Amino acid sequence: MLDSSKPSGFFAQVIEDIQASNFAKIELLVYRKKSSAPKPPKSRVANWTERLLDSTKRKRLFYEMYQRFDQPNQGPNHPLTSVDCTERLAGIERIEVEPIGKKFVHRFPDDALEQIRSKKLDVILRFGFNILHGDVLKAARYGVWSYHHGDNDFYRGGPALFWELPEHSPLSGVLLQVLTEELDGGLVLCKSLFSTETTLSLAKNRYVPYWGSTDMVIRKLNELHQFGWEHVRQGSVPAAPYQGKRQIYRTPTNLEMLRWLGPAAVKKAASRVFQNQTKTVQHWRIGIRMNAAQPLGSSADHRMEEFRWIEPPPGHFWADPFAIEVNGKYWAYFEDYSYQTSVGRIACAEIAADGNLISPAPCIEHPGKHYSYPCVFRYGADLFMVPESGGSNSTDLYRCEEFPAKWARRSTLLQGKFVDTTIWQQNGLWWLMTTSAHPDSRAGSLLLFYADSPLGEWKFHPANPISTDIRTNRGAGQVFSADGKWIRPSQSGCPNYGRSFSLNEITELSAQRYTERPITSVEPWGRLCGVHTYNRVGPVELIDGATMTPRSRVE
Repeated sequence: MLDSSKPSGFFAQVIEDIQASNFAKIELLVYRKKSSAPKPPKSRVANWTERLLDSTKRKRLFYEMYQRFDQPNQGPNHPLTSVDCTERLAGIERIEVEPIGKKFVHRFPDDALEQIRSKKLDVILRFGFNILHGDVLKAARYGVWSYHHGDNDFYRGGPALFWELPEHSPLSGVLLQVLTEELDGGLVLCKSLFSTETTLSLAKNRYVPYWGSTDMVIRKLNELHQFGWEHVRQGSVPAAPYQGKRQIYRTPTNLEMLRWLGPAAVKKAASRVFQNQTKTVQHWRIGIRMNAAQPLGSSADHRMEEFRWIEPPPGHFWADPFAIEVNGKYWAYFEDYSYQTSVGRIACAEIAADGNLISPAPCIEHPGKHYSYPCVFRYGADLFMVPESGGSNSTDLYRCEEFPAKWARRSTLLQGKFVDTTIWQQNGLWWLMTTSAHPDSRAGSLLLFYADSPLGEWKFHPANPISTDIRTNRGAGQVFSADGKWIRPSQSGCPNYGRSFSLNEITELSAQRYTERPITSVEPWGRLCGVHTYNRVGPVELIDGATMTPRSRVE
């Protein structure tokens, strides 16, 4: 269902995914019929006069003005920028429908319903029209699927992803649902949660959630194709009591816009003044704890103050520490970031018995290429590493040729943008978890692959995506075994990147199924503004932590 052949880039991407697949096909285009006698365009003066004279439009005039000022933030790559799909949709049967109804509710006439039913469609995708009621909701075998941009547990109505800003909601949600006549009350096929941007711009807050949810349709169509409707239905999001502050959200009034933008603008202006005076950076350090009586993941209370912080040399920060034991000694591999070049490299150091790092040295670096998250593991007699390589568009495997600092690239495991790749062995198979980062790492989904060997061909797990929640969809360290449990560290990007990490017990793992449950989470304490990595080996535990620090003090 479309309003025109120039939908938003968001919908254009969904269409492209369907046409590129080998299991789904677009059989019919249902366009909303345009008026046969279009009204002549009005002058700017006439438009504003109409708005001022109409009490309903006048009451919401400030929101319209706000959208106009926000328009420059919607650049050419914005998901709501129109894309001409005329050629892409050429050759597909199409009909035009003039819906029955006034204002916001549309019903379909009988002749249109008969045409749609004759195609024996599995699914109708709603990319146009208004709120749908009546028999059109049952015109396809598995209903009408529609996006709702907003977490339906908290936001029903609209405008999409707006009220999260004035209400300071930490999360902005997107869901794909099967429509019913109950507003935002249909079967929720899947949901993704993203961090709400710290901004006054609605266009900016929409960027990540819109792009990050384009794959929902193709994922669910693939599940429908492979496993059937009952599988899709059973995998739907359970209904939860509505917790929104309003029963239905509507376009804000002038007074509501003033209450939000007035104080927010003053606060933003003040923060810019102070930022200009003292520029701060998120300065990361490594924390080490030795021989803890109760390491993280146990049932005891956490004593995070026992970690000893290691200050990196001037001009650098250290983050993403991993650890491994070699010949009875413990070694750390970590990101060594240079403030001067804005590039990270992988460094290594022996961990002394008192928790110090001995003679840190670089081991993987390349001019202009950023490296981080050095997931190091042992396979047979060899050591391997999968560092994150920003901008390389590939996930590469490195082999240690001369311990500890000489490494060589062996092969490419995955093509595309991925971050925080973690590899481990469990239940006789090798497992790879990574987070997609296209077009933005904030929009990522956590994906699982498996293989007989870390050097072999990786297979896509049928339970994917493992997480589409910004609070759990990125790795925070090596998966490890403790007290008979397998534990996956995950990091949270809400309300900001690297805010905290959690430990999750893997309760089921096979080539067909994956489930986990949260055990504990660690929030920043003291002066910290973020903690986002945890690793352990033997008596050694490693974390990292960030503080907001004047740049002049760390350069």
